[in-house]
Amino acid sequence: MFAIKLKDGSVREFESPHNGLEIAASISSSLAKDAVAIKVNGHMTDLTAPIPHGSVIEIVRRNDPEALELLRHDAAHVLAEAAKELYPDLQVTIGPAIENGFYYDFYRATPFTPDDLSKLEARMHEIVRRDEPIIRTEMPREEAIKFFESIGEKFKAEIISDIPEGQIISFYRQGDFIDLCRGPHLPSTGRLGKAFKLMSVAGSYWRGDHRKERLQRIYGTAWATEQQLKDYLLQLEEAEKRDHRRLGNELDLFHVQEEAPGSVFWHPHGWTLYRLLENFMRKRLEQRQYVEVKTPQILDASFWEASGHWEKFRENMFVVEAEDKAMAVKPMNCPCHVQIFKQGIKSYRDLPLRMAEFGSCHRNEPSGALHGIMRVRAFTQDDAHIFCTPEQIVSETKLFCDFLKEVYRDLGFEDIRIKFSDRPEKRAGSDEIWDKAEAALKEAAIASGLEFTLNPGEGAFYGPKLEFVLRDAIGRDWQCGTLQADFVLPERLDAVYIAEDGKKHRPVMLHRAILGSFERFIGILIEHYAGKFPLWLSPVQVCVATITSEADSYAAEVVERLKAANIRATLDNRNEKINYKVREHSLKKVPILLVVGKREAEETSVAIRRLGSQAQEVLPLQEAITRILEESKEP
Repeated sequence: MFAIKLKDGSVREFESPHNGLEIAASISSSLAKDAVAIKVNGHMTDLTAPIPHGSVIEIVRRNDPEALELLRHDAAHVLAEAAKELYPDLQVTIGPAIENGFYYDFYRATPFTPDDLSKLEARMHEIVRRDEPIIRTEMPREEAIKFFESIGEKFKAEIISDIPEGQIISFYRQGDFIDLCRGPHLPSTGRLGKAFKLMSVAGSYWRGDHRKERLQRIYGTAWATEQQLKDYLLQLEEAEKRDHRRLGNELDLFHVQEEAPGSVFWHPHGWTLYRLLENFMRKRLEQRQYVEVKTPQILDASFWEASGHWEKFRENMFVVEAEDKAMAVKPMNCPCHVQIFKQGIKSYRDLPLRMAEFGSCHRNEPSGALHGIMRVRAFTQDDAHIFCTPEQIVSETKLFCDFLKEVYRDLGFEDIRIKFSDRPEKRAGSDEIWDKAEAALKEAAIASGLEFTLNPGEGAFYGPKLEFVLRDAIGRDWQCGTLQADFVLPERLDAVYIAEDGKKHRPVMLHRAILGSFERFIGILIEHYAGKFPLWLSPVQVCVATITSEADSYAAEVVERLKAANIRATLDNRNEKINYKVREHSLKKVPILLVVGKREAEETSVAIRRLGSQAQEVLPLQEAITRILEESKEP
């Protein structure tokens, strides 16, 4: 008998070995139709793969979260098959699943056009309708190299030649198309469904090296259902309306230009927004007993060698020469904060020491990765480091998480997700130190009541971290806040404190940020609110607009009284019709418009119009000022 155990613990027996598709069919025909893969002893594999006797299995359905990556990977293969059918002379390279979709890189002399994308997408739907079986095969390494060379696929042959001897090399065939792949894949192309769309073409380089062949990358998106695809495309449409670069220009907040790549030119309104956010954070830091510091911008290379950044982060640093010495512009603040901690003797009574800095940092991001103010080279972090004893990690984590949630709530973000990122491949410190750091941070997260998912291999090079992900108004996720437990840097930079036993001990260093960087977070705020900021955060809170020139002097008086009450106000006394002024200031997202004419001047009143409303309310001026002050209070 052939027996397997289902996830619920029940056992099923068969007279002969069964694969996943046959087992699903034995349970129900609807399950067999909905199945896309099978987990065997925790590992996802093809539905058609043989299953060992006694295995614990779980059928993966189309709408299960782990199915989405498989669907997207299959979409990439179907795209490659379509491309080979339509353009036989091109060569295929790699095509992975990515967030929200997939891409495939092709080597082709002729550039792809939008018309080509339409043809490719139509052919992909045709391949799905064919419902071609997707069959896994294996091939010896040398035979595989010769096969791909014989069909003119030199990039695939090169990939295979780099695979170590003795490693299983698997391929998947669908129709006449065969691709190198570890899998798993759907049992047939028909299982992919119709919920995919090709989005754009971009340039890339073979293996990411600009010295190698230039490739063309076709991006697509794929989902489990057509409704999910429709929702995603609507989200993209809404995101385009909210694009911070477009709104930044329309609202006169900032600009970037080629002569200063990755740096922001803040305009008066944008800098007002920046300072409001900075002051908001500073008040809260002071309430929670943080001390604020300021550290140098450029430091000697020897300093970064001691911290480990020169070895692990050198390619992202701007290096300068001064008097025949190599120096670097700081990419982060943490090593500098250790230097302040080391000044004078620290006792256990001084801990925890919460040290904050609105630190200006520079990182040499690739030019192709720069994106408005979301991805820049020059930025300011709302950075802080908590120097504490090992026993204080849990309590400090709890305090920080409460702080972070409060800030996010006050800024309009209620939906927060948390990831636990453990040791990356490229890291500093011994495995023993990493074991200690990961255990401590995980204990603190659990003790703080945090629900988190694992994010393997994504920790910082000096310690594991918690990543806090915000969901914005249109459902997009943004990773902003972090909390990192670091046992490495205090060791490397020789930070100590005197403990109760009178001996020197190493402090634990908790790296933490809430906004991440001001530039990126302001970009997120712009898109989250679509430029319609809460009244307390609006660069211009009120515009006083005149109906007639007879009210000019009164309007100027109103503006002065608003400013005296610390309300950010502007005056519009242009010789234009009031409807024109209302429309223009609505486009500028000004929250409140105070309209004044001859009557309002005589009565010392104002007509209040609010952004997004057609209603108008006439109030005595002082009552209007009192109401606006109450509404504009910082959270």
